[in-house]
Amino acid sequence: MPLGMALISALLILLLITTSYSLAVRTYPRFSRNDTFFEHLVLHPDPSVGTVYVGARDHLFQLDGLDGLRLEHEERTGPVTDSKECLPPVTEANCPQARHTSNHNKLLLVDPSAMELITCGNVHQGTCQKRSLTSVKEVLFSTERPVDTQYVAANDPEVSTVGLVVGPRGGERAVLYVGRGYTSSHPPISTRHLAHEPVFSYEETAKLAVAGRLSEYDHHFVAAFARRGHVYFLFYRRDIKAVSREYRTYAARVCLDDTSYYSYVEVPLVCHSSSTSSPERNYNLLQAAQVGQGGGREGDTLLGVFSTRVSSSNGPSEDSALCVFPLDELDRLIDSTRDLCYTLDGHVKGVGEVAYIEYEVKSSCANLPTNTLKAYPCGSDHTPSPMASRVPMEAEAVLDSPSARLTAVAVGMRAGHTIAFLGDSKGNLHKVFLGSGGRVEMYSSMLIQPNSPVRSDLLLDQTETHIYVMTGAMVEKRPVAECGDHLDCQSCLSARDPYCGWCVLEGRCGQRSQCGRGALQGQWLWSFDHQQQQCLGIQSLSLYNISRGEETDIAVSVKGLPSLVQGEAYSCFYQDVERLATVTDTGVTCSTPDASRLPPIGQGEDSVTIPLSLRFLNVTVAAREFTFFDCGVVQQLSGLMPCRGCVSSRWGCNWCIHQHMCTNKICDEGVTIYNKHDCPCVEKVQGSSLVPVNVERKITLVGRHLHLFQDEDLDYECVLTIEGRSVVVDAYVETDDTQPSLYFITCQLHQYAYTAFVEEYNAVINVRRRNTFQIDSADDLHVTLFNCSVGRSDCSRCRTADQKYGCAWCGGARSKCSYRDSCAGEIKQSCPAPVIHLMEPISGPVEGGTVVTISGSNLGQKAEDIQNSVTIAGVPCTVINSRYEISSRIVCETTASGGQKSGQASVEVRGGGLGLSSQRFSFQDPALIGIAPQKGPKAGGSALTIMGQSLKTGHPSEVSVLIGGVSCLISEVVDDQITCMTGGSNRTGEHGITVWFGRAERHLQGAIYHYTSDPNITMAAPSKSFLSGGRMIRVSGQNLDVVQVPRIRVTLSPLESLSPRKKRRTRRSSRDGESRVRRTEIPLKRQRRIVPEPDCLEECVFEASCAVSSSSLMLCPTPAVGTEAHHARVKVDFLLDNLHFDFNSVGSGAFSYELNPRLYPLNQNDPSKPYHHKPGSIISVEGENLDLAIFKEEVVALIGEGVCSVKTLTHNHLYCEPPSQQPSVMASKKQEGMDSLPEFTVQMGNLNFSLGRVQYDTQGQSTFPLEAQVGVGVGASIVALIVVIIVLIYRRKSKQAVRDYKKVQIQLENLETSVRDRCKKEFTDLMTEMMDCSSDLVGSGIPFLDYKAYAERIFFPGHRESPLRRDLDVPECRRQTVEQGLVQLSNLLNSKLFLTKFIHTLEVQRTFSPRDRAYVASLLTVALHGKLEYFTDILKTLLNDLVVQYVAKNPKLMLRRTESVVEKLLTNWMSICLFTFLRDTAGESFYMLFRAIKHQVDKGPVDAVTGKAKYTLNDNRLLREDIEYNTLTLNVLMPATGNGGVPQTAPAKVLDCDTITQVKEKVLEQAWKGMSFSQRPHTDSLHLEWRAGMAGHLILSDEDLTSVVQGSWKRLNTLQHYKVPDGATVAMVPRNSKHIHNDNHDYFPGEKTPMLDDGDEGGVKLWHLVKANEEPDLPKHRRGSLRERERERAKAIPEIYLTRLLSMKGTLQKFVDDLFTVILSTNQPVPMAVKYFFDLLDEQALQHNITDPETIHIWKTNSLPLRFWINILKNPQFIFDVQASDHVDAVLSVIAQTFMDSCTIAEHKLGRDSPINKLLYARDIPRYKQMVERYYADIRQTISASDQEMNSALAELSRNYAGEVNYLVALHELYKYINKYYDQIITALEEDPTAQKMQLGYRLQQIAAAVENKVTDL
Repeated sequence: MPLGMALISALLILLLITTSYSLAVRTYPRFSRNDTFFEHLVLHPDPSVGTVYVGARDHLFQLDGLDGLRLEHEERTGPVTDSKECLPPVTEANCPQARHTSNHNKLLLVDPSAMELITCGNVHQGTCQKRSLTSVKEVLFSTERPVDTQYVAANDPEVSTVGLVVGPRGGERAVLYVGRGYTSSHPPISTRHLAHEPVFSYEETAKLAVAGRLSEYDHHFVAAFARRGHVYFLFYRRDIKAVSREYRTYAARVCLDDTSYYSYVEVPLVCHSSSTSSPERNYNLLQAAQVGQGGGREGDTLLGVFSTRVSSSNGPSEDSALCVFPLDELDRLIDSTRDLCYTLDGHVKGVGEVAYIEYEVKSSCANLPTNTLKAYPCGSDHTPSPMASRVPMEAEAVLDSPSARLTAVAVGMRAGHTIAFLGDSKGNLHKVFLGSGGRVEMYSSMLIQPNSPVRSDLLLDQTETHIYVMTGAMVEKRPVAECGDHLDCQSCLSARDPYCGWCVLEGRCGQRSQCGRGALQGQWLWSFDHQQQQCLGIQSLSLYNISRGEETDIAVSVKGLPSLVQGEAYSCFYQDVERLATVTDTGVTCSTPDASRLPPIGQGEDSVTIPLSLRFLNVTVAAREFTFFDCGVVQQLSGLMPCRGCVSSRWGCNWCIHQHMCTNKICDEGVTIYNKHDCPCVEKVQGSSLVPVNVERKITLVGRHLHLFQDEDLDYECVLTIEGRSVVVDAYVETDDTQPSLYFITCQLHQYAYTAFVEEYNAVINVRRRNTFQIDSADDLHVTLFNCSVGRSDCSRCRTADQKYGCAWCGGARSKCSYRDSCAGEIKQSCPAPVIHLMEPISGPVEGGTVVTISGSNLGQKAEDIQNSVTIAGVPCTVINSRYEISSRIVCETTASGGQKSGQASVEVRGGGLGLSSQRFSFQDPALIGIAPQKGPKAGGSALTIMGQSLKTGHPSEVSVLIGGVSCLISEVVDDQITCMTGGSNRTGEHGITVWFGRAERHLQGAIYHYTSDPNITMAAPSKSFLSGGRMIRVSGQNLDVVQVPRIRVTLSPLESLSPRKKRRTRRSSRDGESRVRRTEIPLKRQRRIVPEPDCLEECVFEASCAVSSSSLMLCPTPAVGTEAHHARVKVDFLLDNLHFDFNSVGSGAFSYELNPRLYPLNQNDPSKPYHHKPGSIISVEGENLDLAIFKEEVVALIGEGVCSVKTLTHNHLYCEPPSQQPSVMASKKQEGMDSLPEFTVQMGNLNFSLGRVQYDTQGQSTFPLEAQVGVGVGASIVALIVVIIVLIYRRKSKQAVRDYKKVQIQLENLETSVRDRCKKEFTDLMTEMMDCSSDLVGSGIPFLDYKAYAERIFFPGHRESPLRRDLDVPECRRQTVEQGLVQLSNLLNSKLFLTKFIHTLEVQRTFSPRDRAYVASLLTVALHGKLEYFTDILKTLLNDLVVQYVAKNPKLMLRRTESVVEKLLTNWMSICLFTFLRDTAGESFYMLFRAIKHQVDKGPVDAVTGKAKYTLNDNRLLREDIEYNTLTLNVLMPATGNGGVPQTAPAKVLDCDTITQVKEKVLEQAWKGMSFSQRPHTDSLHLEWRAGMAGHLILSDEDLTSVVQGSWKRLNTLQHYKVPDGATVAMVPRNSKHIHNDNHDYFPGEKTPMLDDGDEGGVKLWHLVKANEEPDLPKHRRGSLRERERERAKAIPEIYLTRLLSMKGTLQKFVDDLFTVILSTNQPVPMAVKYFFDLLDEQALQHNITDPETIHIWKTNSLPLRFWINILKNPQFIFDVQASDHVDAVLSVIAQTFMDSCTIAEHKLGRDSPINKLLYARDIPRYKQMVERYYADIRQTISASDQEMNSALAELSRNYAGEVNYLVALHELYKYINKYYDQIITALEEDPTAQKMQLGYRLQQIAAAVENKVTDL
């Protein structure tokens, strides 16, 4: 019975889990390639050669199987120029449709007789070659001009082909049997020549004749094999005789000697499963098959893996099974079928027809003589054929695989059993044991390559030691079993691998053939039979332990010990000591080794256990532990009882009394003790074991069996061990007359003492024979020494001692407690009066209830002695008995005193006198006066001070504070105030204060504590600081003023862990910059350590105090940290009393520390000299890292006491503007000399830089004395004077130029800063808006157009009505005829020749304009939309013609413009293929960019007349005037929904400078945002009505009687004009006009002009924000002087103009980047069409020898970005249901141009005259260029998309959009062009001979006659 599916599935999962981990770390010989697909695998017939041959797509590989599958040779077999429709040889002349075609390997066979390799591909009609087995590159035979009978393999990659080389029989030559699926009229099965001409032909051999249609049968061949003079083919095909026409698997057989296939018989094979747990399933599709020996079965067996069929297709499903068919039974069924067809007309009585003639051959079963089968075993020309059986051969599935389709099978034999290797579709290899009796067990599964199906060529090598597993991308050689992994017998047998077994005498796990004596009985233990087989082991030993050094023989029993041959012997090993073993009937005998060779006994042990192993040579056959003991060591370990320990040991040792020795032998002399009860010993102490110290006492012990010593003198001594020293006392022994074995041992009188301050001391006592051996003692034999004076310092304690001690209070000069008998003085019978040493506390409330502790001496011997006799300040104090301690402590509770008083404590002991305390106790009445502060956060953590009187009352621990029931943690209590830390409360408000003093309660009258809302931090900035700290962090929030101690904490966590437990260092920085370090222990926390910084080797914490400025602002200086912060993880927290806020949650990002800035001295050449400053100029300071963590506003620069205003701060420069006059020196630094000059200092946080003294240069005239002037005039020449003057003037001018430059630089940097700040604010506002937009999209979704609308806008831009919308415009009477004609035209367009002729003919006509070309291309796209594969083929053909045309001119210009039909076809093709990508991937980013642009543009004024806007990227569309405007929020009344509904209001933001039409558009955009544009009402259909309250309703319009008219200018009305206020209510009411647009407005291309024209009737010109001729545009025709042009440029491009463009660009940057990233990303799969077309361009370049990468880059750019993306970017209405206004279009045009510039290779040289929009993105374009180049490179490296894959995708597109286009209207429009150029087309067709043969002109004339009643020549 086969195993159940559920059991097998569970086992499969378990095996995969258990084996995948162990295999993950092992490597096997492997060969892999990712650029092809492996299809077939064969091995060299000589195993010593070991060559492996792999047939792959376009490749043949020859691998060295003996050298790790090393690649020896590789032959490239494709792609080649080919077409399935063409016969070889294929040339361009005879096969113009030929294309580069991949060559799939269809057959890979070895001819062992000729030592040749046969390879067949699908190209050139499946022709084959013969190659050398030595090198696949050497072709032995190939035909250039094959005949049709030499077409061997199927010419389709998807159609199967199998082959079999059958060697020579009886002098005949080898032949090739081939089975191939249907591709044309070739026979499904044929026999082909291999040795004589024509090679590979089936001429003069045999083929299976099929009279019916082969395509209906649809053969899928799986395998072929030969056996006993027959050839078998296994395949599945459609059973056309059955009603269901289901696919079934068949086995066909034909005789080897049958040259005409007379003996051909087919028998169905049925593999089914009849599991009890699931319904019966038939597995009708064979996937792979292999022949092998069946375990226990007669003859050979056929193993096949079958699968069920997917109902939606003819392909196999994942549900599969393994079935086994006995081939002898198959032969009998085939013979029975032949016999029935030969002799009984194929019928069986009672059953009906069983055998019949297949394939519609005109033959039938006959009634020939009964011996026909024997007479004609291979049939004859008179016997019927081909035969088939209706009775199938059935088999039950032995293994089910429901989740992974079995794809391959290989069969091996071991030990008479069959092992099947199965590959599956998920890349797994399974090993299955097939035993006798139907036993099936999957014993191993391993993953070869995840999710890569194992190919059907699963091959065992000739020795069946290795298996070759192949997937689509790799070949791996694996051993069939890895027995060597199991290193011991147990793991070997547990492996349950039928290949493995334990080789006993070789000590290894291996296959039986690898075991030298494996054939002998007991020498090899089979792993798979572990229940019967057991590892050899030592069953028993004659002795398991022995005394160390004793020599004897050990009998070792071993069951199943293998016999040895003469001269061989076993050895026994005691660990490493070898002894010869003698073989016995039950095992062996081993002698014990010498003690000196044994390992030593371990410390504290009395034996050593070592392995005793039985070995053959160096192989351990069996082993067991053996023990050697030593009785002498037992004695040493027995301590005080050597005799008892000896005889009680597990080793059976004996005790020799006289020798005092433990041995395993009999004693030489004296008595030998065998039983522990016979050992001489001391049992106990006679009488009491208490012994007082310093008193002479005797000790008597009881002993037994002392007579065994045979001692007459009985000379013994006692040994006491006291505090580590031995005290020896003489002893005498007396016998007991009643019990002879009992002895009394008396230690003589002796005084014992010890020094330890303990009441008792246990002294161990032993007895020994004088000066000899110690006698055994009982466990814990000791006497107890005691000292009465220890712990009894007073009389009361002494008198309460236990009576057993006999202690008494001994009077005298020094009274003490001592042993009664040792008291030399008087024994006192009563104790002295009590003494009080301490009383605590010394105060308490007048209500009492204070627990007072009185400590002293003689305070009584029991609680009753002082009961009711304790008073405090005269007030009784109730004694707490449970807490009383004898004599030393009384605990009592005060009672109410009745008022404030103080006094001593008194204790009177019954019969012992009265004692008074020296301390005085005060009864106090504490009072509460006030609190500070009176409010705090409800989170607690505030320090609260309670003022009052007598607050230090009672125990401090019993004082507690409650604030409205919430505990306040007390930190300090003094007499006049209590300080505590408030706890957290769950509610805010006023709470009373209560203080408890023990049990006394006090309330604060009048004053209350107010719990406020918790402080909260909402924002903290900036997020950077220098290492030195001091940068002020502005912390914003609420209720910050209630925080008492705000702090900032910086924690540095190392990046690498070093120590599991470290101390954390905390540094608190004070406000003045000082810091102190505290260490706190952090338990149970793994600290981290920074490497290699030395300053902080563990986690460090730095803190600084913050200053609260207001309830909403707090300033926190960053603490200074070490340089380790630059390499550590920084965490910043704000500590607001009990609340902690993480900076990451309130800041703008993660906090970081940057390197400290460095500033260089002003006078770098000589810092000691002052810096000379020219008044009016800027001071420039150089440095490093200046702007890393500080803004210019935070930098303080001083010159003396004057401020140098910092204007600009860059990374390396600080520019500041000093005071106009030289400031005075600071008073603290005023000195003589140079120090009298002011010092230039710069403060950056905690850093202070002194950069030198500053001296202002004076501008006054120098006064020279007359004598000097005369001297100079005389001494200097005129020339020298001139030179000096020139130099001075030059230097002055140059300095002035530098100062001017620095001023300009400061202005530019300030401009940049302002733009950056504006961008940040704009971006923040925009992101908020876009988040709202995203939330809106969750409900409504992105308004994508459906495919039909998308297609019509892409195909027919600029057409008011596309052919996709119209119906066929023909008279109804002719409609049917015209439609028939158009269908014929559609069929004619399917002729590739006609279509190309038609296009080329039109393109050469001069009147055929570029607009016509684009229109015809789009009409063709619609007409061929249902056949996109054909459309693509036409596109490729036309593109090839285009390449040829441009290669002759300039190839770089190709596809640049849409000047030909093919270029528009390409645009449409890309648009069709990328629609899904655009909608699912890129659409969201594009829509967010569109919305962002629209939001930004609409936020500022837009001129309704000129279309110019304040916010734009296009300088031509920039509004260059400052328009004052305000943002208004209107409340829009929405129409009521339903009957009686209440109108709802919706807010809408507009500008008061907006025209009424602009307001309506914005209102519709915002109030109807849930609707797409086409669903909203049109602005022309609605009035804007202002609901002005009492003023009534007012209709607003752009022009009315109130419009302002100035001369010939009329201004459009705005909300400002009507004075509509913010918050006004408006309504959109329908117009009552006949001439308005419909509510639902369609898309009309080309209607995106501004709302109003510049001119109007009557000469009145309209204007909105600026008048058209007054806007400051720069005239392009003007040419003036340089100064004039500069003046005009300054006027045309004012600063605000630049900042608006920059601000707009910065605000949109994220959205532009997101869109470009999505378009140019290869992280997700690139659309197949892009990869396919780019590969096509690469092939065209290769075909035409174009190697210039720039040219190919341009082609790709022109085909994808230019032809598709730029079109989409400029026209968002092509993909979305939106309205793109002119001003939005202007911004999109700049972005589209940027994208186009990024796709070009040429560098753009920018200059002063470059367009502004190019300058805007000058810095970004290089980054975008890199993205484009990487995108192109990544696409080139991805796996190519085959024609089949592309065609499949195109076919799916055709199906998906089949109903979206009206192809009849498109055909009718096309016909208009045919009609227009009818004569030219007819002429072109008649001139082409091929077209004449195909009668294309005639067919066109028929179409003309039908469509237009055109009179033709028909």
